[in-house]
Amino acid sequence: MPKPDGSFSLAPPTVSPAPASAGLAPVDKDTTAGILFGIGAYGLWGLLPLYFYVLHPAGAIEIVANRVVWSLLFCVLLITVTRSWRVLAAAFRNRTVIGPLSIAAALIAVNWLTYTYGVTTGQAVEASLGYFINPLVSVLLGVFVLKEKLRPLQWAAVGIGFIAVGVLTVSYGKLPWIALTLAFSFGLYGFVKKRVGPRADAITSLSVETIVLAPVAAATMIVLAVSGAASLATNGAGHFWLLAASGVITAVPLLFFGASARRLPMTTIGLLQYFAPVLQFIVALVVFKETMTLDRWMGFGVVWLALLVLTVDMLLAARKNSVTRKRARAAA
Repeated sequence: MPKPDGSFSLAPPTVSPAPASAGLAPVDKDTTAGILFGIGAYGLWGLLPLYFYVLHPAGAIEIVANRVVWSLLFCVLLITVTRSWRVLAAAFRNRTVIGPLSIAAALIAVNWLTYTYGVTTGQAVEASLGYFINPLVSVLLGVFVLKEKLRPLQWAAVGIGFIAVGVLTVSYGKLPWIALTLAFSFGLYGFVKKRVGPRADAITSLSVETIVLAPVAAATMIVLAVSGAASLATNGAGHFWLLAASGVITAVPLLFFGASARRLPMTTIGLLQYFAPVLQFIVALVVFKETMTLDRWMGFGVVWLALLVLTVDMLLAARKNSVTRKRARAAA
């Protein structure tokens, strides 16, 4: 999470006798990779509603259970190919890794269930709203979890965000719980993953999360099959393989996100994550033909205003930090 000046609480860099350009190259390369991974993750998540659309008649619970089980099989393959079984075993022995990642697994399960429910019940617009609100949640986490002091523009963005929630509550006739659940669950998920940091690479992190969730997911699939509510084996080979593909479709963006979160500060991730809700919003309106009333447009407009203010603040902070770092290097 960013500090009030947009920086992070990292150990001070060691001074290297090598030229400045040589020292910066690896950082620049790592940052570029992080941005590309982030765009890949959020772009795929933005198009995910289209995948859920073709999985009918599978419901949210069955889809999520299949996502976990098939993701586990995909992770087993990845771990085998990369020969990372020892790394995975070490992660399970490390309490500072297994503890946070177990929490992350629970958070992402809540997020998946809520999002899938929203899309499969004709509420994809509200689901996209959750990811628009997500950057504001990241700011709130900085205040309540890390005890940070917000800059004036950040306070303004949070205040506008609360107004937006109020407007949308009136519009929907209820609290937009789908959007709020998605925003807080994924905001906390990103925060936990960031805290784990370099102690677990993307593949190990995802594998631990799926292993934690797999017993519940497998039991759910068995219960659905016994009760006759499962669609996995009852709607033809095409439907079976579409559900089976959920392992790859789920794992790839999560791997991208994990790789991005390890390389980028939360401010940059906050900017990249606009990709997903924009695509989700467009899909909901253009493909699913969901209705947007005038008061809902007003609510979304207030949310977008809050995001604009937050974005301006993040860019100003990043520019200030860049100038400060250049001056420090020049002084050294």
